[in-house]
Amino acid sequence: MASASSAASLRHLLRRPLCPPLLRPARRLLCVSSSTLTHGGDSSTSTSSDGALGVVDLNPPRGTRDFPPEDMRLRTWLFDNFREVSRTMAFEEVDFPVLESEALFIRKAGEEITQQLYNFEDKGGRRVVLRPEITPSLARLVIKQGKSVSLPLKWFTIGQCWRYERMTRGRRREHYQWNMDIFGMPKVRAEAELIQAIVLLFERLGITSSDVGIRLSSRKVLQAVLNMYSIPEHLFAQVCVIVDKLGKLSREEIEKELISTGLSSEAVQGIIEVLSLKSLSKLEEVLGSDVEAVADLKKLFSFAEQYGYADWICFDASVVRGLAYYTGVVFEAFDRKGELRAICGGGRYDRLLSTFGSEDVPACGFGFGDAVIVELLKEKGLLPDLSRQIDDIVFPLDEELEGPASSVASSLRKKGRSVDLAEDKRLKWVFKHAERINASRLILVGKSEWERGMVRVKILSTREEFEVKACDLE
Repeated sequence: MASASSAASLRHLLRRPLCPPLLRPARRLLCVSSSTLTHGGDSSTSTSSDGALGVVDLNPPRGTRDFPPEDMRLRTWLFDNFREVSRTMAFEEVDFPVLESEALFIRKAGEEITQQLYNFEDKGGRRVVLRPEITPSLARLVIKQGKSVSLPLKWFTIGQCWRYERMTRGRRREHYQWNMDIFGMPKVRAEAELIQAIVLLFERLGITSSDVGIRLSSRKVLQAVLNMYSIPEHLFAQVCVIVDKLGKLSREEIEKELISTGLSSEAVQGIIEVLSLKSLSKLEEVLGSDVEAVADLKKLFSFAEQYGYADWICFDASVVRGLAYYTGVVFEAFDRKGELRAICGGGRYDRLLSTFGSEDVPACGFGFGDAVIVELLKEKGLLPDLSRQIDDIVFPLDEELEGPASSVASSLRKKGRSVDLAEDKRLKWVFKHAERINASRLILVGKSEWERGMVRVKILSTREEFEVKACDLE
């Protein structure tokens, strides 16, 4: 604690420039003995001969993340952008438990997601799951709300999802996801609104249509092709799951999987040829203009011109999305360099509610994860400077001034300023601390100044200093 006798030293320190930022120490794996309070998760431990725990790996379970302050600031910034776009689109925020009933996510269409569940039996004998996606939880809440809400519903949420899958760039075993969904709007105006929300988000983040595109198609395209070859309706979902692997598996592997479902070679060739189309006019030539899929897509492209995002979108018949519940238009955003997995994706799911025993309501939505977009922002140099920033540091120069310093700090906090109250430190440390946390002002509570109802203020960016009445501090 500084004393009043250190006035000369104080004047010297007030006039000197701030110290350079401290270098951050390299991150290290910390291991502690079992006699020390520890925390961690799915990690290796050593055990002594008497069965007592030895050391614990403090890394989080594989595929998961900690969020120290610098990472939390980035997450908060991204979520704030999600929320602001949702607000401008007049959506309301909702939330659901991360732990859900397993039955919500177990379907029989061979979806990859059903093989990636973190599922288990709880202590009450109930089968539960850490949700792998959000849409079924949303559908559950819509059913639960019933007729107490009026349509259309425009809801969004930001929630954590869990999938036990192979990790690659932008893919972890947990991620946060921004979902926007519309219930009760049967026409493609809903898809047009959702795509605008995605484009607005990209534009807010500094991403352009030369960086990212949005591929559009419709599940009804595939349905029309199956109808051409008289393929039974019950195979539709299974075929969708297989053809969603186009681009991930070779054509030969896709053909083999399709034939294994009972499709003829002619039908398989027809499906793959149509799904290779990149032109909506070519699709119209193959299927005809009276096919519902063609009419929906033409209308959506017309909306894109009116909304002003036509340069962001393109037709790609191979887009079907891997979830079985999609029924109409589907879309996904991609980086034009082709270096990352899909940034986001979604579509129409008009028949999801009936799979849970309720009456169907037309619906569509998208999921937008936090991992791939951050990779893209890093690559483009678009991540903002999110270093810590504090308005004021209040520091008493004598131990007996701790009470007045607390009063000053409290008054400033009530006025909405962020204030760090420093005590039991040397003045030199306070200056270094101010640099570390990017404080705007240093407010010194000294004995002679306080006796006159004053405090000394130093503007840290300019090194300007002056006295001001404590009651006039703003």
